[in-house]
Amino acid sequence: MPRLTHEEILLWLRETEPTALEQLFARADAVRHAFVGDAVHLRGLIEISSYCVRQCHYCGLRMARSIPRYRMAREEILACARTAVRLGFGTVVLQAGEDYGIEAAWLADVLRAIKEETPLAITLSLGERMPHELRLWREAGADRYLLRFETSDPALYAAIHPRRGAAVSDRIALLGELRSMGYEIGGGVMVGIPGQTYEMLAHDIELFEQLDLDMIGIGPFLAHPDTPLGVPGVPTAGAEQVPSSEWMTLKAVALARLACPEANLPSTTALATINSVDGREHGLQSGANVFMPILTPAPYRQMYQIYPGRTCNEEDAIRCNACLRGRIGRLGRTVGEGPGGRSARRGEADPLPCDAGHAADAAAVKR
Repeated sequence: MPRLTHEEILLWLRETEPTALEQLFARADAVRHAFVGDAVHLRGLIEISSYCVRQCHYCGLRMARSIPRYRMAREEILACARTAVRLGFGTVVLQAGEDYGIEAAWLADVLRAIKEETPLAITLSLGERMPHELRLWREAGADRYLLRFETSDPALYAAIHPRRGAAVSDRIALLGELRSMGYEIGGGVMVGIPGQTYEMLAHDIELFEQLDLDMIGIGPFLAHPDTPLGVPGVPTAGAEQVPSSEWMTLKAVALARLACPEANLPSTTALATINSVDGREHGLQSGANVFMPILTPAPYRQMYQIYPGRTCNEEDAIRCNACLRGRIGRLGRTVGEGPGGRSARRGEADPLPCDAGHAADAAAVKR
């Protein structure tokens, strides 16, 4: 399949004609079908801590906020993993703020326990940790690591992510280290960061391909109102400012699928938050193949407010699971079985016929 040029990516990002965009979404959906199939994999999200040492200008967990915090206990995490098995999930995602109160050895023990008790794959999303900690967790059973770099533009990244002491963040380099340790690696970006231009977002999508990411998380920029970027009047990039909208996010998802046909792409919680009616479905119809239902126990959910209004924040896991399975079925898709990692699929997918993209385009025009 021919790769997208920089000019093509920019043209699609700037495209606003609904009929043309339907062609893009249909083409991405055809690539998704050919390379990863019709299964939608469910990854149970366990938000194990709301502590964070960072001061990111948009996140509700930033250290400067005086809010109730929590860390889940070992048995609470294991109980969530057991729930994931009962609900038929293949993966759990352990996510937190960048919390150094989560000791490496303690978490390694939790990971070993999950692996001993369940068949689950484990994804970690714990921010920037030391290489020896990451290696320990990999040896203890972690399969994947999700480290979203949010933007590939160094100046924009620095503008919204204050440095922690003298340390300089280099998430791109850290992703390379994670791959060398044997992790499947995931990155991703926010769409519509104040100051983000179409050129920047195009470079983000090209970087997905250059890094050959196994997982790509893309969501609209949503700032907590009690943060520096959550107040009115934040400077933007003028006419070149990328909007933080559902349509723009769907364009980025579709282009990410075309750039990285084999990757796992979630239809994110943030996308569903800005369109709680059918945002999830739109994501799946634009190239995504993963849902991430929240398994965090109810007492903690309200304390994990990275942005307000998160969809399904009040639902229990059983009701949420039934709802998501119904949504998947109504799209004619199936619920994936097993871990659903990219490495397990390599060599199994049928190649995309050379005219599949054109056929999808033609079908979209006829609708």
